[in-house]
Amino acid sequence: MSTYLLVHGAWHSGQCWDRVIPLLTEAGHRVLAPSLTGYGDKAGLLGPEVGLDTHVDDVVGLITEEDLTDVVLVGHSYAGLVVSSAANRVPDRIAQLVYLDAMVPVDGERATDVLPVTQTLIDLAVESGTGWRIPPLPELPPPAGLFGVTDPADVAWLRTMLSDQSARCLQQPVRLDNPAVNAIPRTHIHCVGIETEGFDRRPVPAIQPNGTAAQVWELETGHDCMITKPAELTELLLKLG
Repeated sequence: MSTYLLVHGAWHSGQCWDRVIPLLTEAGHRVLAPSLTGYGDKAGLLGPEVGLDTHVDDVVGLITEEDLTDVVLVGHSYAGLVVSSAANRVPDRIAQLVYLDAMVPVDGERATDVLPVTQTLIDLAVESGTGWRIPPLPELPPPAGLFGVTDPADVAWLRTMLSDQSARCLQQPVRLDNPAVNAIPRTHIHCVGIETEGFDRRPVPAIQPNGTAAQVWELETGHDCMITKPAELTELLLKLG
């Protein structure tokens, strides 16, 4: 049995994994998919002080409180930053790092470094009058849809779990200064076939920090693959357990 810790991206909640959790569980694994501070059942805690460090504390706190070891730590989208810093703090508890269509930082980088278009989101928050509150991205015409989701029923379901994000999440730096974190195997899963202008993915280096060849898998679907292709995503994740 492996332990999968699934970390959602910006604006989402842990509910976005609802179609993946039972599939991993049925395969005999333990699965945790918490909502980070400011999202889902914790949306009431959102404020300008909530940032990347808050979410790293959420993940590390859960790992230590539950005494989790050999964790397959999966970060979707923005959560690529979260799982990176979390692994940096408790590398001995992490068996695999999975970047699921995610931002992949190096030490000291912010979201605005990894994906410069996020600065536009911060600027819009300032112009909105709050100075810190960033609403979810709008639904676009197909095939882009709402985070890559186009089925009307799925879009309606996704809307129920979306909430605003604090700009501080995009402004705080990732910490990857613990040499032990470099030994953790990494897997990159890319959602392909639907490209959105400005959201360009960084090329994955041929050699990962632990000296092994890069492992990159692709899913032909939109960004929220846990909603659009849960079985196919689960099949990939099970290769790591």
